Amino acid sequence: MTQKDYYKILGVPRNSPEAEIKKAFRKLAMKYHPDKNPGNKKAEDTFKQISEAYEVLSDPKKKQFYDRFGSAPGPGGGPNPNNFSGFGSQAGGFGAGGFAGRSQSWNSQDGTESFQDVFGDLFGDFFGAGQRAGGPNRRTVRGADLKYTLSIDLEDAARGSEKVISFIRQRAGKDETAKISVKVPAGVKHDQKLKLKEEGDVGPTGEAGDLYVIINIKPHPLFQLDGKDIRVEVPITLSQAVAGGDIRVPTTSGFISLAVPAGTASGRVFRLKGKGFPDISVAQATQAGDMFVRIVVDVPQHPTAEQIELIKKFDALSNRYLLHEEFLKKAEALKKG
Repeated sequence: MTQKDYYKILGVPRNSPEAEIKKAFRKLAMKYHPDKNPGNKKAEDTFKQISEAYEVLSDPKKKQFYDRFGSAPGPGGGPNPNNFSGFGSQAGGFGAGGFAGRSQSWNSQDGTESFQDVFGDLFGDFFGAGQRAGGPNRRTVRGADLKYTLSIDLEDAARGSEKVISFIRQRAGKDETAKISVKVPAGVKHDQKLKLKEEGDVGPTGEAGDLYVIINIKPHPLFQLDGKDIRVEVPITLSQAVAGGDIRVPTTSGFISLAVPAGTASGRVFRLKGKGFPDISVAQATQAGDMFVRIVVDVPQHPTAEQIELIKKFDALSNRYLLHEEFLKKAEALKKG
């Protein structure tokens, strides 16, 4: 019969110290424990295998015997031809309720840590240290955590808001529709998680899991978020670009007035300090980002004959087009080179 490689099962080298063996076992036990994998026969079998391996490798005498003979000692001290195939009956069965029965405490005589002690630590990590009424053997089984994706506008994310959400959760063993209010803080980020304690499912022993609300900031029709800064393009008419004047610029808190100087070229960017996205980590409004307004001169797409004639007259009266002249100079320089 092929002997089991307990070191391979736990994923540790043969010369591993006791602490490393214990660490590997705890990690695997947390992953494959039946209570964490209800109804998963493969996980249950794996859990039995790693428990069997740790039972032997954590006991100095059994480990020494195993290293010498390649199998664990049987009841009479000799090699065990069954290779601990009956481990489930010793340590308790594995069913839907998790790890049943009581583990043996093999090493308490020589002062080393017992198999039962390790499982006690494991259950403390897995189920929590608290105990409910019903005796010391009653485990606290926490309800499942839930996730909810909340889609909000950029303005709501910047100013902060309060939203009512509805979702399904389990209470008293039954599904129920919950409706709760979620406070969204000003400056919340996209994909940020808001934790609502004990708003998840309730476990068999009455302890509730948490609800994680994941923020989804919807794309904005005008604004582009760039870290804490907001960028926006504002079209103006040809006459506004030439003559200058005040224009209305939208922000996350309403419209403000921006003075555009005469002769503003298309593509010019104006900075509005403190009108960007707030920083959720600080309370001062001065820590908000800035808004960058890019001016786009809107030219008529289908000008009339009269408009074209007026523009030609305007060009004839204009003294200089600086950007156009600068471009021509650079183009001529390339031609000569």
